[in-house]
Amino acid sequence: MSVALLWVVSPNSEVLNGTGFLDSVREGNRFPSRNRNSMWKGRFKKGGRQEWNFGFLNADLRYSCLGRSRTENGKSFSVQSSLVASPAGEMAMSSEKKVYEVVLKQAALVKRHLISTEDREVKPDVVVPGNLGLLSEAYDRCGEVCAEYAKTFYLVWCRRTDELVDGPNASHITPQALDRWEARLEDIFNGRPFDMLDAALSDTVSRFPVDIQPFRDMVEGMRMDLWKSRYNNFDELYLYCYYVAGTVGLMSVPIMGIAPESKATTESVYNAALALGIANQLTNILRDVGEDARRGRVYLPQVELAQAGLSDEDIFAGRVTDKWRIFMKKQIQRARKFFDEAEKGVTELSSASRWPVLVSLLLYRKILDEIEANDYNNFTRRAYVSKPKKLLTLPIAYARSLVPPKSTSSPLAKT
Repeated sequence: MSVALLWVVSPNSEVLNGTGFLDSVREGNRFPSRNRNSMWKGRFKKGGRQEWNFGFLNADLRYSCLGRSRTENGKSFSVQSSLVASPAGEMAMSSEKKVYEVVLKQAALVKRHLISTEDREVKPDVVVPGNLGLLSEAYDRCGEVCAEYAKTFYLVWCRRTDELVDGPNASHITPQALDRWEARLEDIFNGRPFDMLDAALSDTVSRFPVDIQPFRDMVEGMRMDLWKSRYNNFDELYLYCYYVAGTVGLMSVPIMGIAPESKATTESVYNAALALGIANQLTNILRDVGEDARRGRVYLPQVELAQAGLSDEDIFAGRVTDKWRIFMKKQIQRARKFFDEAEKGVTELSSASRWPVLVSLLLYRKILDEIEANDYNNFTRRAYVSKPKKLLTLPIAYARSLVPPKSTSSPLAKT
């Protein structure tokens, strides 16, 4: 049932339009008045429990972030500095380091999940509206919406969060509304869902080792969209991409699971999932340059634009020049590197999860090809993958999904 959460709730669905959902967020209502006394009764008693193998979880997650470090068997490796100098000469933590801390936390949570029930923290039971049948209906509703609207791999809750600041009612959303949305998230993780789709998510996070931090970070990304429309350098942009998309990978891996035969460290698989989210968001940014410019937004690193001899004025004018083509080639090259890093981890996922993730990866990567085919005109031409190309991708992704994790050492293997 939980896999139903890995698909889209459309902005056109009943959940997002009208007065119910958005009004409850804006006004801070915990329950709709008409349902307060009738909907939320009883407690869900969890039934049979699925067993999930998350691979080799004994990796040393205490690696230093500067200079050289050592693994438990004594082998050393170099680690690039995660600290950057501020204009005042102080040392500040880079975005990659901040995100790495979240990866470590999630990997540690997965490891604790394998400890015996009596030794690990027990999450609260989920308070569901009415009875067990309604929880099943919640999952069914997720499936119905996905079947009608979904195009690519995404989380229901993530889509609903994104709609707060990027949907038809975005002008009514305030920082205070996002604060209430985050408080509602805390309730979900504490087994007190607000509505039907919240109940499905609350049930899922009670069954799998899902950490709340990536969800909080996604809300933080929505806050950024309320006030920030420029990014000085790639470090700033990387953090934004993590907030709004990299978080999805960290949310999803605990549900999909890592193949039992995988030799990769849990940390490395999460890093690959993170890379896929970053790659997807960078691709979104490169595809939507013109659309974002018409909204007064530029999601391209200002320093790199200046180095290429470009400015915001060039983007607003929509001029495809040689300078722009050279700039775009470098941006596409960076995005492809993240896709390459992500692809290394797909093979390590459970067999049932590899195909949909590979489809998502291959289709999104093809958008970069389409930008090139459009002669880098992402001002007035929207790059998209045609339906025939999508259909051709399905069997290719399926064939590749059948390849099991390597039994010998790989770039993700524990050393």
